[in-house]
Amino acid sequence: MLQELVVAGGSAVVGAMATESWTAAREGVMRIFRHRGEKEPAAVEAQLDRNAALVTESADAERVRQGLTGLWTLEFERLLDEHPEAADELRALIERIGARGGVRIQTNIARDHGSVFASLGGNVINHQAPVHGSREESRGTEG
Repeated sequence: MLQELVVAGGSAVVGAMATESWTAAREGVMRIFRHRGEKEPAAVEAQLDRNAALVTESADAERVRQGLTGLWTLEFERLLDEHPEAADELRALIERIGARGGVRIQTNIARDHGSVFASLGGNVINHQAPVHGSREESRGTEG
């Protein structure tokens, strides 16, 4: 159970880097690491900023995220070994920023009889019925 929590924490924090939810995620991580003492949040803040810059500036952000997820999983594991009382705060942070890194928002607008086909981490399946009075419909009824 604890291992799943630290893995989810690492994934959530790294997934939030370079997204709209990064500020909230960053503040939440720093708050959790205050369990280690007064000086720890400054070190964590510096590490978070370096890591977020790596994700933002990398040509292969996904590969960088994979590496950083392992790092933050270990950081959370070490923290919870030393301070098990921080587990509830980590759970709350994961819920706030989401298991895959933040809030994912997609806005799709179709105008003037247009169509939108979109996916946010899933599949697009389109079933379209014939339009009343269309050529395809009339061809199917002739003969």
